This record gives sequence, C-alpha cells and structure tokens, in this order.
Amino acid sequence: MHSGDIMYQAFVFLLAAIISVPIAKRLGMGSVLGYLIAGVVIGPYMLALVGQDVKSIMHFAEFGVVMMLFLVGLELQPMVLWKMRVPILGLGGLQVLVTSLALCLIGIALGFSWQTSMAVGLILSLSSTAIVLQSLSEKGLMPTEAGQSAFAVLLFQDIAVIPMLALLPLLALGGDTVESVHPFGLVGWQYGGLVICVVAALIASGHFLVRPLFRVIAKTRLREIFTATALVLVIGIAMVMEWVGLSAALGVFIAGVVLAESEYRHELEAEIQPFKGLLLGLFFITVGASIDFSVLMAQPMVIAQLVALLVLVKVAVLYVLAKLFKLQPYQQSTFTYALAHSGEFCFVLFSFADQNNILPASITSPLVVVVALSMAITPLLMIFNEKLVQPLLVSNQDETSQDTPPEVENNSQGKVLIAGFGRFGQIVDRSLNLSGVSTTVLESNPDQVKQLRKFGHKVFYGDLSRLELLHAAGAEHAEMLVIAVNDHDKVKIIVELCRKHYPHIRLFARATGRLEAAELNMAGVDVFVRETFHSAVYMSERVLSAMGTPHDEVQRVLTTFKELDEMHVREIVDFDGDEKAYISQVHKNHAELENVLQFDFDDIAKMQDIDST
Repeated sequence: MHSGDIMYQAFVFLLAAIISVPIAKRLGMGSVLGYLIAGVVIGPYMLALVGQDVKSIMHFAEFGVVMMLFLVGLELQPMVLWKMRVPILGLGGLQVLVTSLALCLIGIALGFSWQTSMAVGLILSLSSTAIVLQSLSEKGLMPTEAGQSAFAVLLFQDIAVIPMLALLPLLALGGDTVESVHPFGLVGWQYGGLVICVVAALIASGHFLVRPLFRVIAKTRLREIFTATALVLVIGIAMVMEWVGLSAALGVFIAGVVLAESEYRHELEAEIQPFKGLLLGLFFITVGASIDFSVLMAQPMVIAQLVALLVLVKVAVLYVLAKLFKLQPYQQSTFTYALAHSGEFCFVLFSFADQNNILPASITSPLVVVVALSMAITPLLMIFNEKLVQPLLVSNQDETSQDTPPEVENNSQGKVLIAGFGRFGQIVDRSLNLSGVSTTVLESNPDQVKQLRKFGHKVFYGDLSRLELLHAAGAEHAEMLVIAVNDHDKVKIIVELCRKHYPHIRLFARATGRLEAAELNMAGVDVFVRETFHSAVYMSERVLSAMGTPHDEVQRVLTTFKELDEMHVREIVDFDGDEKAYISQVHKNHAELENVLQFDFDDIAKMQDIDST
C-alpha cells in the first residue's frame, strides 16, 4: 500500500476528520479549525500520511466550494438578491478596492514595483467563502446583520475574480502582457459577448428546461435518480463555465438563484448537502496539508509578520467600512473578524500569476503560505471575537437580542407544519386557515406541489422522512406538526426524527388503526387520530337516531365508547406477536365497556323510577 493509492488516501482523510473534528468541536474551536489541524498533521511536512500530490486533491476538493455556492444561490430568490444590491456593490466593492489600495501602498513602501504591489493587493483582498459561511452557519449567525453583510462582501469577491483574471496580465513583469487570456482567441468585446450569451443561456435553461426536467424526474419517485440529476446539473454547469473561462462557482451560484423559486429547491438542497459537506471538509483538510513548512521554517519571522500585517490591514479596512455602513457595534466586530483573512481563490490567482509571468515564484511561494496560515487562524479570530471582544461591546440588552436575533425568528415558517397533503391533510389545512393559523405544507407528490404553489401555499417538496426537509421547512421554529401521511412506517420515522431533533414540537399524527395508534402513542405522539374512527362513530350516531334511540342516550353511549376506546388504545402494550394475549385483552376491554354502559343504564333507570314516584 502506498500514498498514491486512492483507497488509502480516502481512508486517511476520513479518519483524520473523524478524530480531529469532534475534538475541535468539543474544545469550542469549530469544525473548520479541526479540519485544518487534521490536514497539517497528516500532511507531507508532519506525519506524511499523504504525499506531495495534495494539490491535485485540493483541486478536486474545491468542488465543495462550488456546491456550497449553489446551495447559497438556492436560498436567494432574485428579489432578495436585488434587495441586497447596495451591500453587495457598496460594501463588497469598497472592501475589495480599499483593501487592494492599502496593500498596494504597503508593497510600494517596502520597495516593490507598483505593478507587483497592485497584483498582490488585488489577490490578497479576497476572503474565504468556504470558511466564513461554514463558521457563521455553525454559530447561527448567518441571518444576522453581520452574517448578511459578510455574505454580500463574499459574493462580490467571488464575482470580482473574473475581472481580476483579465486585469492581472496587464500587470505582468517587464510589461510583457499575455496576447490573449480569453479562450478561443477572442478579443475583449467578443469575449464579453460570449459571457453575456452564456449567462443568458444559463438563466433561460433554468426557467424553461431544468424545472420541467426535475418535474419529470420527481415523478419517477426514485431518490437516487433525483440525486444523480442534481449532481449532473451542478457538475455540468461548472464544466461549461470553466470551458468558457469563467468561474465555476459563479456559474452554479447563478443557477441556484434561478432555481430558488422552484418547487424542488428544498429537495435539491437535501440531495446536494451531504456531498457539499464531505467535499468542503476535504477542502479544509487539503488547505492544512498544503502549508509548505519548508518555506515557513526558512523564514518564519517574515511569514509571521506578513500574516499579522495582512490581518491588521483587513481588520482596519473592514472595521471602518462597518462603521460607514452603520452596522451595530457587536455586529461590526463579528463582520470584521470573520473576513480578516485571505481565501481559496488566492491559490488559484497566485498560480495564474506565476504561470503567466505576472509575479515571480520568490513572491508567490511565501504568500501562498501566508494565505493558508491566515485561513487557519480565522477560527481562532472568531473565538477571540466571541470570548473577548463581544463581552466588551454588548450590553445586557444586546446580549439577549444576540442570543436570539430577531432576524432568525422572522425567518421561521408557519406555526403549524402539515406533513402530507392528501384528503386528510387538506381538511386540516383548510380548517386551520379559516381560524387564522399559519401553516406550511410538506409534500412528496410533485403534481400536488405544483397545484399547491398555484394557490399560494407555502410548500416544501421532498422525502417527508428526511431531517433536511424538516429543517428547511422551519421545524425548529414551528409549534406543532400534523403528520397526515398515509404510510405508517414513514409516520414513525417522522415522529422519531422530531422527538430526537425537535423535542419542543407537539406532534399530531394520523393513524390507520388501533395497533398503529398504540405504536404512535408509545413513540411519543401527543395526539393521534384514527383516520376512520370518528367518521364511523358519526355513522353509528346517525344509525341509532334513525332507529328512534333518544338523542341523550345516543350521545351518552357514543361519548362513553370514545373515551374508553381511546383509553384502551393507550393502554395497549407490545404483545410481541402474541395473538392470544391480544385477543384476550380485546375481550377484557369489550367487557369493561359493556359493564360501564350497563352501570349507566341502571343509574338512568333508577332515576326514572324515582321521578315516577
């Protein structure tokens, strides 16, 4: 077995993550720092469990960043994105511009040419989308003012990579520019037209081709085919964007925004999320493993000073911009420390600059280490902000609002979730809506979802027994869940998931019969309703009335029957297949019911005798 064996490397990476991430989380450092430490330990400069080909693995792992931006796009409907245009263009644009100029002036002061200083400043102005979004999401800070502002800056940075690729050759050493950095030998205006056509085709395809395609795939009811289609969509878009020389991450982000209003976006999130998480973890590990300790040990003080200088410059610029855009004080510090580093696109741009004679290897080699180290200390900066800076800025009132930020509460869905929207679920939904209760529907039938969206229902499409769908629908903020699914096994899975992950939700479940109702009762359902029980009782009421039985007697009999029957259902124990014991219990319950009714009849007769005398 050798380090080039893909099975061996997969085992090493996964084992490193399994060991390091839980320890890091336990110590309050977050998963990102755990992944980075794991990469350092197994990297070629420590245990050498993975070889020097870690760079090729990083290139593969960067697809996790691509998937992450696709999921981010799915969360942003075009109207939401339009509302964010001011922070994206204003805050994001100023961050890149001011940071680049500040680093450029420092480079010139250190004796470098303005071309070299500007190239380095542009590249180092970027931050890590993967690390920031992962860290903020883990801490529940994405919906806050700081989280949204950080996301706006990151989005602008990702878009800015494209013009940077076009601008950097103009800063080539000695003034020798590359004749054409565009594919197919196109000149500037021709390439610009190609970019516009590709983006327009991407948007049109999302509206007129992809959504009908997913509708057809969803009707197959084959989860693996839906997963395969989602992966083909993301991979295909990434390949097309790279083919025309554009950012794959930007392309899939646009595709995500186009599909944000699709009825299948939540199922897409559920299918892509595991792959994104795995590849993103692999990416963080490769970042740690790629830190060149030979360069670091050759000039440790220089590297340390450059990392400190980079962080200080970014902190100063970000803090001033946070003040300028009037973020709240405790939001300012979170925004500042979250972005005070350089990111994964710096590796790409430094490699591009090296290959195109824009920057010499003597500059790019140490700066790549600086970028990796700045990414590695980002979780530490977040901990520093959380433990030391925040307590100094946040008053008691602010701390309360930060613990439960209003933005998070406003993002919740309906107070009542309804899982399953057949005839049973529809009746529940209409009744609740007439009473002014807000509901959110979870449904697995694509045709039903399509109809529901036409009538303005809040509906989430996907497998109802998946935790990801419950989370997307806002289960953590809902008060009650009505499980109206006509599949007892799936109902039990949903109950188990809710009791484990959302214990605060009151569960109202549909049961097909007595045994199923008893199982749901033991599983922790608050209220169960047998689907035919009450309609059958109502039918009995109509029959007895038609036979001339007095109304009071009918009500007394049926009320007693319903109360005792439900009590008997709750008292049923697991007979473990013992049919005789179950039959015996049924006879016992029947006899008890007859005795109670007979006792009531005797009391009524006595009362009638007294009245007659």
